[in-house]
Amino acid sequence: MNQTAIEPKSLRAVNEVFNAEELDALCQRIIASGVLGRSKNYSALLNYLVQCSIDGKSPKEIEIALDVLGRGDDFDVSADSTVRVYVHQLRKKLGGYYKNYDTDAEYRIVIPKGSYTVAVAPIAKPTLEPEVLHQTHSPFNLNTGLLITVLALLAVNLLYMLTVNNSKVRLPSQVAADHPVWNPVLADQLPILLVMGDYYIFGELNANGNVARMVRDFNVNSRFDLEELQFSDIERAENYLDLDLSYMPEGSAFALAKIVPILQESGKSVNITMMSDLTTSDIRDNHIVYIGYLSALEKLTAMTFAGSGLTIGRSYDELQNTETQEYYTSDAGLPEEGEPFRDYGMFATFPVSTETQVILISGMRDAGLMHTAQALSDTDSLDDLIVAIDNDTDEAVASFEALFEVFGLDRLNFDANLVYANQHDVDQIWGVPQPALLN
Repeated sequence: MNQTAIEPKSLRAVNEVFNAEELDALCQRIIASGVLGRSKNYSALLNYLVQCSIDGKSPKEIEIALDVLGRGDDFDVSADSTVRVYVHQLRKKLGGYYKNYDTDAEYRIVIPKGSYTVAVAPIAKPTLEPEVLHQTHSPFNLNTGLLITVLALLAVNLLYMLTVNNSKVRLPSQVAADHPVWNPVLADQLPILLVMGDYYIFGELNANGNVARMVRDFNVNSRFDLEELQFSDIERAENYLDLDLSYMPEGSAFALAKIVPILQESGKSVNITMMSDLTTSDIRDNHIVYIGYLSALEKLTAMTFAGSGLTIGRSYDELQNTETQEYYTSDAGLPEEGEPFRDYGMFATFPVSTETQVILISGMRDAGLMHTAQALSDTDSLDDLIVAIDNDTDEAVASFEALFEVFGLDRLNFDANLVYANQHDVDQIWGVPQPALLN
């Protein structure tokens, strides 16, 4: 359901639409859905604001701090934005509930901006729109241009498919999809989840409660991380605000356009999410196809390198061969415009359970990422990978890794060599460390 701006004149008092019993039942459904998260403060705040609205009361910020959040009498609303943060988050969570759970509702309860009351807004029925990708988690926000680019490329691909539908010409994506490297994720009925490596950013509020700047903290990689920080270190994070924003590398658009047509050949729906929204249950229940930088692997990092012959070096722009001790270092982030550079792209495929598979299409920077996606969509390059590991059994093809050395200019790849290929040690992914021996 598309979320649209709410006109103030369309808002109605809660008691004009719902009676007390209906409101209580609605609140319980919202809480039971899990959309409010683990914190009990959000459910308490929802119930409090709903009750105030029933009573015709508009609570003050200090009252919410004292009555709901348990703050002391010395709480200073001018210096502490905790209440504003909670109300802002609750407003978004209510929107998420109606988007993902109560999709047939005629009315939704909202918290109008600039107030601490609950009102009711009618829900306009959305018009049907064609979809190419089924989005299962939060929207892409800063990456609207990226999605427009991808959709345009996929539209061109669809048009081409229609023009050759009655001929014997096969699309490159159709040929690539038949390659054994792709079989582990395409040949069964399990769903495919396309995971985009993104970088979570949040806002920092000034003394007036306005967003003063955007912050990227490498220890805060999702809204859940930010929420944990706000509860564990309130002094440091009291002015931080989740804006539901993230950004992705430019090379992701090229990679998406190469890989999505291959995944669509399976006939299965291709769902998409951001790494900052990926959950453990997602990994358990889906085949995972990751596209992005190595530095954005996050939840997949440990299992990717547990059975790998490579390890992260001094930064995510460097990998080390654990057998030869050779270093592969990208300088793609350093050169001036017009200067040539060297980058690296990494491919890996391995099972994470008896049923589900992870395919990693990654790079240290854009050039490496784009070349890896290009190689995985070309049958000759896929054949080169099989030759490099010197083993074409189903087990071997379903569990190996490769590294491409990519030469480029201005973040574009011009030439590349396959410099490393090796079997992935699957037993190490879930290997349990042996306890230390006691003297």
